[in-house]
Amino acid sequence: MVRQLVLRGVGVGALGGLLAFVFARILVEPLVQAAIDYEGGRDDARAALDAAAGLPVNPHEHEMFSRGVQANLGIGLGMVLFGVAMGALFAVAYCLAWGRVGRLSPRALAPLVALGGFVTLYLVPFLKYPANPPAIGHEDTIGERTGLYLLMVLGAVAAGVLAVWLGRRLVDRLGNWNATLVGVLGFVVLVGVLMAALPSLGQLGINVEQYGELATETPTPLRDARGTIVFPGFDADLLFRFRLYSLGAQALLWAVIGLGFAPLAERVLGRSGRATEDAATV
Repeated sequence: MVRQLVLRGVGVGALGGLLAFVFARILVEPLVQAAIDYEGGRDDARAALDAAAGLPVNPHEHEMFSRGVQANLGIGLGMVLFGVAMGALFAVAYCLAWGRVGRLSPRALAPLVALGGFVTLYLVPFLKYPANPPAIGHEDTIGERTGLYLLMVLGAVAAGVLAVWLGRRLVDRLGNWNATLVGVLGFVVLVGVLMAALPSLGQLGINVEQYGELATETPTPLRDARGTIVFPGFDADLLFRFRLYSLGAQALLWAVIGLGFAPLAERVLGRSGRATEDAATV
């Protein structure tokens, strides 16, 4: 049974990744290109300032793959494979939850597990460290940024597991509704504490050293030695739309996984929940 559910999770995950890629290719890719154009213009402006000051100018690096390959084959394959991974992870979480989180039908459980996956694996980390297009983020902070993001993901998952456990423990005493509210409140508190404890990207050592105390790594206007702006800061509207559409692509992926998996799981488990005992042994 578990193998059948995981294979179905992989299938709907691949479909979700494909649809998310189509969404991103139409709405996000033009913004990525605009960000790359901004980065190139800013680099040229900085090179001109360095040359005028008699400083060495670093040559432009040539890309191994063209933008066409990156925007189509690269991102498309990456998102499908990501969808496959999330679909398999979702199916495993579904098997663990089946029969352990109340008397939910196979169809009803799927969207709830998908919602939990979306919130813990993407939405909560996104709120602390939102997605950024090219041109945002110092190249020397990549390792720190990756570590902080993964820590945020692990913290959100742990908080979600603890919230579910707490809610189940309080069901007999408070009832389903109140126990669920307590679990959600506990999740919000734990996540809030973690967000407050972790530094913002603008507070990383290299950024503070070069740019001062800022909240983010979003490029500010480039100025010459006299303080005159020679190149504008990053477009706030472009950044907002990139983050909004990135969030939309992930929401689409998880919606396809949850809604697509629901009828497939019902066929495997049956409408009456007859497989509850089998699933409880996973």
